[in-house]
Amino acid sequence: MIGEIAHFLSLAAVLLLSLVLIFNLFFFFNKIHPNQLTLSMRLFNQSCWLVFLSFGMYVYLAISDDFSIAYIASHSNSQLPIFYKVTSIWSAHEGSMFLWIVFLTAWSILFVNSLDKNHPLKKLTMLMLSLIILGFLLFLLLTSNPFERILPFGVLEGADINPVLQDPALAIHPPMLYLGYVGFVISFSFITAYLLNGNFELQWEQEIKSWSFVAWIFLTIGIALGSWWAYYELGWGGYWFWDPVENVALMPWLAATAFMHSLFASSKSNVLKTWTMFLGILIFALSLFGAFIVRSGIIDSVHSFANDPERGLYLLGFSGSITLLALTIFAYRLPALNSSKLVVTGSKESFLSMNNILMITSIFSIFLGVTYPLIIESITGEKVSIGPPYYNTIFAPLILIAAVFIMISVNALWQRSMPLRALFVTMFAPTMLSLLSLYLIWHATNIFSILAYIGIFSGLLILFSYLLRTLVNVFNKKFINKGSAIAHIGLGLLFFAVSMNSILSYEKNLNLAPGQSISVNESVREFSFKDIQVFQASNHDVISAQVSLLQDGREISLNPQKRKYATRGQITSESAIHASVLKDTYLTIGDQLENGSWTFSLRINYFIKWIWFSATLMVLGMLLTIFKKKAS
Repeated sequence: MIGEIAHFLSLAAVLLLSLVLIFNLFFFFNKIHPNQLTLSMRLFNQSCWLVFLSFGMYVYLAISDDFSIAYIASHSNSQLPIFYKVTSIWSAHEGSMFLWIVFLTAWSILFVNSLDKNHPLKKLTMLMLSLIILGFLLFLLLTSNPFERILPFGVLEGADINPVLQDPALAIHPPMLYLGYVGFVISFSFITAYLLNGNFELQWEQEIKSWSFVAWIFLTIGIALGSWWAYYELGWGGYWFWDPVENVALMPWLAATAFMHSLFASSKSNVLKTWTMFLGILIFALSLFGAFIVRSGIIDSVHSFANDPERGLYLLGFSGSITLLALTIFAYRLPALNSSKLVVTGSKESFLSMNNILMITSIFSIFLGVTYPLIIESITGEKVSIGPPYYNTIFAPLILIAAVFIMISVNALWQRSMPLRALFVTMFAPTMLSLLSLYLIWHATNIFSILAYIGIFSGLLILFSYLLRTLVNVFNKKFINKGSAIAHIGLGLLFFAVSMNSILSYEKNLNLAPGQSISVNESVREFSFKDIQVFQASNHDVISAQVSLLQDGREISLNPQKRKYATRGQITSESAIHASVLKDTYLTIGDQLENGSWTFSLRINYFIKWIWFSATLMVLGMLLTIFKKKAS
């Protein structure tokens, strides 16, 4: 009964949103009375609360083990802790789409109600948000109904959640990612409303700045958590694999990063307004493209949620229509969207512009890498894959060049050209320190890689530029933008850590029987396979290896595992990790060979923890920027 009520509430939300859409379209073409806008606002709020209530009831169904609901029966189990019963809701397509809509609705109701009741863009923003929520709700109910029952009777026990998803990090990763994805619906809808309104004297940047920053924070946390989970849970030993679904998450993040920098320039010096609007539209368009890729099943990926072309066609049609609508309005208004000022050569705005161009070019390179195999397959029927070599060759240099412009912009002035002499003076100290550090790294490692060294140099340039600028400002008692400094230091550290990891890390595959030992290299003097243990845990069987390593003069004990889950018959690999400040010793156990020996994969990953620490710094810097803005 509760399932039917929840389903009815979602249908009622569709009806109310349809009325909101009709009313606001009518108000767009006709002069509105304040009472009419109030009615529309009430209907919008009520429709949003119906979505929340419907989802809350669905959570109750999952917690109470209602296995008459087909989705819950397929992705939950009575033996699961309550935490994983809840997270099982977004472990597959239907439930994750429901969560997507809930977050979309939450962003929408918060933003619309934050606007003054007399704000000239309120009704148009509500119109756009209603249209988007309605489209996704119809997609959910018509193609991916999470309320579908198993008739005439349910099942006594659920099939259980995928074992690799029974992890706190991954339970949090999708919600963070979705909050970031759909959060940019605010900038998209508000910019579209601004273009529809046609009054270009209105100031729109400040209204969406903090909302965009918060969405970027969620997206960054989501990507970082996913990378961290893949590293320690999947047994791959890496943090990024250029998987197509990883790529479609990276594209909106890059666009959002460019958008935020452009938003600063647009609001501060009244330049780059047109470009900023385009980026605001592009971010959400890329988010919609990501939703299509993940849920259409047209690509092979460990992250794909669905394999249903019909669903993909609906999403493609809806996403394409929304994007085309916004771009058409943008193109129509483009002649009137001239910035009141031109970008001054050598100013901070000019360097931000160059950086943005490189970022957009890098997005296009990723987009080409994702879509090229699909195009080739549709034409020739041949399956091709685009892997790390392509992205390392095309994407990495573009981002590293962009890093140089970030460094140059540190000391540049708004709307004022920087003389060559001043540019030389500001770049001299960080450049010399970066070159000296690079020499010391080469001297210590005796390893040389052109691309990696460019990455190290770029990261150090950003680090030293912001550190020196901060120290100078402290000494001279000048203003310090702590948020910007910390975020960009985090970015420089990211470039440095990724590049150092690429040249220093190594992998060794070993075959040993219990009781055997082997010398690996100068660092790992002895690798001893002590014993193998087999035992039963709560819901899975465990094969655990006892391994001892004599590494850098210290003895390290590691216990990698293989787990078999009886309900699904699925086997997972649990890595064993010994972490230090500079490196991780990462060990996974493979299969047993015919001669009784076992396979092991030993990886030494340098600076791996620094990658996630750098993401933490970037998030912290953005939080400080938001709080500073609120305080001011």
